[in-house]
Amino acid sequence: MKIRIKGNSVRFRLTKTEVETFCNEGFYEETTAFGSNILVYSLEAKAGIEELEADFVNNRITIYMPQKELSIWANSNRVGYSNSVDWNDTSALSLLVEKDFTCLDNTIEDQSDNYPNPRLL
Repeated sequence: MKIRIKGNSVRFRLTKTEVETFCNEGFYEETTAFGSNILVYSLEAKAGIEELEADFVNNRITIYMPQKELSIWANSNRVGYSNSVDWNDTSALSLLVEKDFTCLDNTIEDQSDNYPNPRLL
């Protein structure tokens, strides 16, 4: 799973295997070690919500997806989910969780588990 943070936006991109694991288990996480600290970023299914939600506690970024989507996402053409969370302040947090497609340009990154790019079909 890749994470991209820019300003007040957080985006997770998941490969085919990661989407399947998430849809089967309701949870997926990655870690990045920074010496003595570890950043954890996770995607978690949550009952009782209709849109993506997020939290940041103890060096962990968690994006919550509606639990009802677990049985749908992996086997559908739906690319992803998005939401803007404003927490009643002036700086809304933009959330995006999406399937990771192969790049159109040359890259050295392993893309063997990525979804085929629709622009190449």
